[in-house]
Amino acid sequence: MRGFLRGTLVIYGALVAGGCARLPQTPARNPILRDSTDYTSDPAPLVVDGTLYLLTGRDVARVGQNDFVMPEWQMLATRADPMRGPWSHTPHFVRPEDVFRWAMPGRAYAAQIVRGVDGRFYMYAPVVQATTSDRDRFAIGVAVSASPTGPWTDAHPSGPIVSQSYPVANTIQNIDPTVLVDDDRRVFLYWGTFGKLKGVELERDMLTFKGAPVDVTSLDGFFEAPWLFNRNGTYYLAYAANKAGPDSECTEAVYYACLAYGTASSPLGPWTYRGVFLDPVSSTTSHPGIAEFNGAWYLAYHTADAIGGGHFRRSVAIDRLEWDDAATPARIKKVIPTGGPVFDATPISNIASHARVTASNAPVPVQYWLRALNDGKVRPSPLPPDMWATWTPKNPPQQWVMYQWAEPVTIHASRIYFWGDQPPGAAIGVTAPRAWRLEYFEGGAWRSVSATAQYTTNLHAFNRVEFAPVKTRCLRAVFDASTDGKTYAAVAAQEWEVHATVKRVPARLSPKGAANAACR
Repeated sequence: MRGFLRGTLVIYGALVAGGCARLPQTPARNPILRDSTDYTSDPAPLVVDGTLYLLTGRDVARVGQNDFVMPEWQMLATRADPMRGPWSHTPHFVRPEDVFRWAMPGRAYAAQIVRGVDGRFYMYAPVVQATTSDRDRFAIGVAVSASPTGPWTDAHPSGPIVSQSYPVANTIQNIDPTVLVDDDRRVFLYWGTFGKLKGVELERDMLTFKGAPVDVTSLDGFFEAPWLFNRNGTYYLAYAANKAGPDSECTEAVYYACLAYGTASSPLGPWTYRGVFLDPVSSTTSHPGIAEFNGAWYLAYHTADAIGGGHFRRSVAIDRLEWDDAATPARIKKVIPTGGPVFDATPISNIASHARVTASNAPVPVQYWLRALNDGKVRPSPLPPDMWATWTPKNPPQQWVMYQWAEPVTIHASRIYFWGDQPPGAAIGVTAPRAWRLEYFEGGAWRSVSATAQYTTNLHAFNRVEFAPVKTRCLRAVFDASTDGKTYAAVAAQEWEVHATVKRVPARLSPKGAANAACR
């Protein structure tokens, strides 16, 4: 047990082992833990004797730190309605180096606990090998315990059961294991990331490959985070997908992931792609964990919706997973997330969130995200989809971005937050524009606003302009690219605000609707 135990907690009759425990938490909405004390990620559900456990990672990245800093696993548990709680929380459940002598500290990525053929519990954990000649040090270790809450010991002390050199050579990053102990007590393991997915049957010892692994290539857009389960004799493989594009059913921006799934009549496939069941959430990554509990099915996943959350400070949420049994095989219905950030109905002057947005470079390159412009977020260390940008190998001299409102609005000020990876005045990469201006649509033509001060072009800061009030349905910002007379730099912006003379309650037009022809 690590650290100071802040009280004694019994989880529904079983003593929590492996770390200090916190008192039960009853979430008013998703995510399960909403405050900024503990960030949870990569949920893996396990149902044992009327208790639903969620094994999770622990995100401890600093604000603005773009890295998965995950030193240990946590555990959430409930015997109640998962949508209401209460949930018990063990924040320091287990660390890789406490179980696997051959592992380095840290990098406690997505793991899963299952009940083995022998009745004991096995935790399949991706960890980093301390000493290896493998090009990628990630490997999968297995810990064993008589209880789902530990204590845990290494089930294979000689090293990982999967690595780039053991038991058979591979060249993938060996993380994200998912394991199914099937109805007939056969055991199957899948793992993989970055579009590479492997599956294999294990011997009843839960450790040894039984035959050669298979490569899965038929699941559309597979990126990472497989989750294997069986329902009524049909095998389901859920996963995080990121097939990106303006017309993708999954995601517009390549960094973001949806959750999709495939089905098969055999645990090792062949797999047939069946579609998307969860749209991208507020975190760039997504991770499914699916289980039946008390006669209902649930999807656990993570978001960035907790206080202070972010792409590397994620928090686990849970929602009902519904089935269409009229389909063959039964179809997973689209999950509509509950909870999320608390809606603030306070009227605001910035009405950018009311607008539909389009741009001259639409469809925007998939590494960027047009709708980041009016999501109300400016991050200290943004990822590419946290901004709109125009970069191409050959940038044009001018670009624009446009807001369209459902009805005329009277506006008097705007500000835009420019981002760049090159200094002002550069003719390559991304930097602030040489100049920019605001134009509103009136009488079938675009007209410049009457600015009361000079436009500024500061990088990594808001640039505010005030102007004589205008009434319009369409406003665009036009950017003249920074140039040396031969080549042109691109433009990027994290946020573009537009301020009305009358405050309004936040709202938003359908983001994918076509821009009105009257604004062209």
